[in-house]
Amino acid sequence: MSIRLQLISLYLIIITVLVSLFSVSIFFQSENHRKNEFKGRLKDEAIMASTIFFNKNEISPEILKVLDKNKLTTLYDEEVFIFDKNDQIVYESGEDKIAIEKAKITEVRASREKYWKNHTKEFFGIKIKNGSQEFIIISSAIDKYGNLKQKNLLFTLFFGGLIVLLLSSLAGWFFVKRMLQPIQSIITKIDNIKSPQMGLRLELGKSNDEFTQLSIRFNRMLDRLQNAFLEQKAFVSHASHELRTPLTSITGQIQVSLLADDDPDELKKMIKSILEDVQNLNMLSNNLLDLSSLNAENQNHSFSLINILDKLSRVRNEILKKQPKATINLHFEEESDEIPELLAIPSLAYTAFLNIIENGVKYATDKTLDIWVTNSKKEITIAFQNKTLEINENDLDKIFEPFRRGPNSKNKSGHGVGLPLVKGILELHDGKIEVKMVSNSEILFLVTLPK
Repeated sequence: MSIRLQLISLYLIIITVLVSLFSVSIFFQSENHRKNEFKGRLKDEAIMASTIFFNKNEISPEILKVLDKNKLTTLYDEEVFIFDKNDQIVYESGEDKIAIEKAKITEVRASREKYWKNHTKEFFGIKIKNGSQEFIIISSAIDKYGNLKQKNLLFTLFFGGLIVLLLSSLAGWFFVKRMLQPIQSIITKIDNIKSPQMGLRLELGKSNDEFTQLSIRFNRMLDRLQNAFLEQKAFVSHASHELRTPLTSITGQIQVSLLADDDPDELKKMIKSILEDVQNLNMLSNNLLDLSSLNAENQNHSFSLINILDKLSRVRNEILKKQPKATINLHFEEESDEIPELLAIPSLAYTAFLNIIENGVKYATDKTLDIWVTNSKKEITIAFQNKTLEINENDLDKIFEPFRRGPNSKNKSGHGVGLPLVKGILELHDGKIEVKMVSNSEILFLVTLPK
């Protein structure tokens, strides 16, 4: 069932319930008013009949009946009964010989006044004392005009309610259709948004209603999707280019070595060059795989407690083996009471530190990198600082984008994947990395990891 039909159905159900409750309450209130009014008239008739009867003097019962039937206040099909203390009829105005149940007379005698209804006829009984004698007067009649008004009211309420429901359904259909028109417009617009038209956006309404808010949220989602789509395309394009370059170099060198009749020393040099290209290619492939897997869902990473100083020392020793001329200074406040430990993924933490320290040494003009570790109860801060060529603010803002390389990367091997990988690993650990030029010749990378 469509939302339109659901809303109209719910709307009609609510209107039906409200109209029904209103009509029923009006009818029963009117019926209660009619009953009380007619009960009062029956009581007046009973009292009037008793007054005439007790003060009849020389008037015969037959004359009383004539007076009772011809007085102006006579009700439709009215009859009055007077019973003595032995429940015997001493006076009856009508000639229909209606039987009054003895139980009803007993109830009137016990409660002094009683009203009841038998089919269309209504009765009212009252106990009256005349001197030392006690009498029960019961008047009965049919409220012909009151019942007729009630039937007319019932007819009016029933058919009036049907007309209200009909008009409500028509008005509801119109207004619901008008209210849901923005949804239909959104659906039509969404159907036209495909990969070649990722720049299309939903139109925003003039009012700040829920549909406008939905359009705003949807446009924001489209912006994120478009950015992710463009980043993916750029990533694939750059990755293809970076992979093609070493593969082309390797292929060319192998072809040359096959065609040339070189001496063993030259072949050994060529094989060594090919090995370096293969190692770079292997490193690039591993970094690309790590970078693409960071944001993958359902990754069952195993976190364990690691010592940051121990991890940094191992990375430092590994890099110094490869680059003996490099200098890596590790500083830590040993008087600190807190142990520099936190929960992390050991392999990824090692990869992050390896990339950032290798970058620091590679781009340092004096091959020197200083590392400061600051430990507190809530977080660990690691600062990496080295001397390098000046980088402007615009390039610094893009330094963590994949395959982006700064102006100081000329004649330096690399693919622009290391720092984006570092940032992704730190974000996986709820950490962050910031970069800034502390002077014209010094750059600082600040890593913050929560415990």
